[in-house]
Amino acid sequence: MSQRRRKTEVFSLSFLDCICCGFGAIILLFIVSMGVQATEIVKLQRILENVVMQRQLKLADYQIKIDELNVKLDLEKTKRKRLDTERNKLDALIAKLKQQISDKDKAKELFITDLESIKEELAALQTEPDVEQKVIEPVPIGVPVESNVIAFVIDTSGSMREHSTNLIHAHVVRKFEEVILSYPEVKGIQLLDASGHFIMGSRMGGKWLPDSLEMREAMVRAVRLYPYESESNPVPGIKRAIRQLYDPNAEDLKFGIYVFGDEFTGKPEPVLLEIRKLNRNKDGDRIARINAIGFPNVIQSGAMLLGQSGLKFAKLMHDLTYEHGGAFIGLNRDNLDTIDRNERERYPTPVPPPSRGGGVIIRFP
Repeated sequence: MSQRRRKTEVFSLSFLDCICCGFGAIILLFIVSMGVQATEIVKLQRILENVVMQRQLKLADYQIKIDELNVKLDLEKTKRKRLDTERNKLDALIAKLKQQISDKDKAKELFITDLESIKEELAALQTEPDVEQKVIEPVPIGVPVESNVIAFVIDTSGSMREHSTNLIHAHVVRKFEEVILSYPEVKGIQLLDASGHFIMGSRMGGKWLPDSLEMREAMVRAVRLYPYESESNPVPGIKRAIRQLYDPNAEDLKFGIYVFGDEFTGKPEPVLLEIRKLNRNKDGDRIARINAIGFPNVIQSGAMLLGQSGLKFAKLMHDLTYEHGGAFIGLNRDNLDTIDRNERERYPTPVPPPSRGGGVIIRFP
């Protein structure tokens, strides 16, 4: 009987046990080694977390410093802006002061030039005329008397009025009264303000008023109480008197105009030329003799305050009256204040102003 042999297997149970044990050992070693590495990783993680935390703290500190620097920067910008604004204001103020200094210098030069011109005008006023004027019998204040119809042109502007009462200065009324009451009886009489408005008789169309003592006294009162302020320029009144009161068909009338004023602000040359043409009839003869009385209301030469408008008025009236056969009388201030004190109470109560239809209405009994 043959003996049966056992078949040998390469992968036996013992081999598998060995393999399993080896794998188990390896796994055990891996697990042991993993525990050690995990500890190291945890330590390293903590170290890194500490580092990160320190960096975050430093970053927060830097952010705080940045915020502080931004606040300081904003303050500096605000301060710089304020300084720029103040510097601009100072620059503007300096420029303004420089301009004012320049204007003052120019004004000084103009004042010197005007002063020289005024001196020349005063010298001209004091010079005797080259042509001898016709000598005519004067009224008490020196204005010649020749006309048989007369028109008075009165400046009723603010400079011709009392500041306290707004009435026409008493010395103006007194001089007007001296002229009108001492004048011989005439065929017609009229009264205008410097702007050319008829103070009396406007409702009659600006015609000649009949002359009488009562009419003259009424005119004196009308001038004193006249409520309307005219221009500081008698030229419109002179032109209105010539244009409206002159009658070319009345050959026997001798027309006289009397100007009472203190100021003129325009240029004299155009006025002289215009009046020269206006005051001639068709035959080339003079229509009206023009006289003038000037008041020193805006001229205070003693205090070196030369009212240029007053000197212009004097120069214009000097040339105008000389050219048109009249006379110009310039009053001084010596006795005017005394006249004001003595005459102020003669007509103390102003009359109510009428509607602007034409001057003061005088009612006779």
